[in-house]
Amino acid sequence: MTTKPSPDAAVDLAPLESVRFHGLKGGPRLIVLGAVHGNETCGPNAIARAIADCREGRLTILRGEVTFLPVANPKAYRQNTREGDRNLNRDLREKPLPADNEDRIGNRLCALLRQHDVLLDIHSFKGEGEPFVFFGPENNTGELEAFRHAAEEAAFAACLGPDILAHGWLPIYARQIAARERLNLPPLSVTEGFGTTEYMRFAGGYGVTLECGQHDDPNSANIGHAAIRNALIHLGLVDAPPPAPLQRTVIDMVDQVLCEAEGDRLEGIWKTGDRIAAGQVIARRANGDPVTAARDGFTIFPNATAKLGEGICCLGVASARLP
Repeated sequence: MTTKPSPDAAVDLAPLESVRFHGLKGGPRLIVLGAVHGNETCGPNAIARAIADCREGRLTILRGEVTFLPVANPKAYRQNTREGDRNLNRDLREKPLPADNEDRIGNRLCALLRQHDVLLDIHSFKGEGEPFVFFGPENNTGELEAFRHAAEEAAFAACLGPDILAHGWLPIYARQIAARERLNLPPLSVTEGFGTTEYMRFAGGYGVTLECGQHDDPNSANIGHAAIRNALIHLGLVDAPPPAPLQRTVIDMVDQVLCEAEGDRLEGIWKTGDRIAAGQVIARRANGDPVTAARDGFTIFPNATAKLGEGICCLGVASARLP
């Protein structure tokens, strides 16, 4: 006797829907993702507009190909939550025995990423702040994140539109792991820091994360849509004049203030991209001790509701890397 699947099971097995446009001449293969986190709706909205542009002739894919995946995590998207069962943008890799919603999606998503050369992953964030782009490491043969497309990736990040670019994600995550061990908190693996862009680099391509601004900002979808157009132009998939080059602020993420005890908190109101002076108080420990910036720099992802073992704020300095 067969039984009908529960509504929850049906959601868990919802398919991934992609739309692909093939140019009639050779060129790079771009994939654009939205809603890796289900409550970040700017990606699906921006991608829907880009698909309409391609179908209605406002953008004509002449070379290479572009794959649009508007909703990478259907379960989380339908729930309007960041996660389905867990964070899809952590520990992203193929898993022969998938244990949850994100494992099942990850197996299909990794296969899709391997079919492409370049990734644009569209996100937004909870707090206030300016849009920015995360890009990856310099060329290296190290164990953490070996890479050989640094120049191409940095140029791709710079073409998308936002004035702020940042790099240094995985080293910061490794620091957080070490700090958690020092505090005797449940251990994390460095693979927990691997998301879509890290997997794309592992697979031989390159990719960036576009943070379009605050979740509820109606302009965030406009930022994403403009970035998609700029990406298509930059890669030569469409013929159109590129936007005028602008000077970018490039931030090297070098440190993180961790919540080490209940009651540790952010001091003041900070936004992503805010400048901070050496000696300025950025957070305060539960016992009242201040946490100050070691040098002039910037705040990234300030978190006023950080829990034990989570980051209160990432700190960056002006980077020597120029796209």
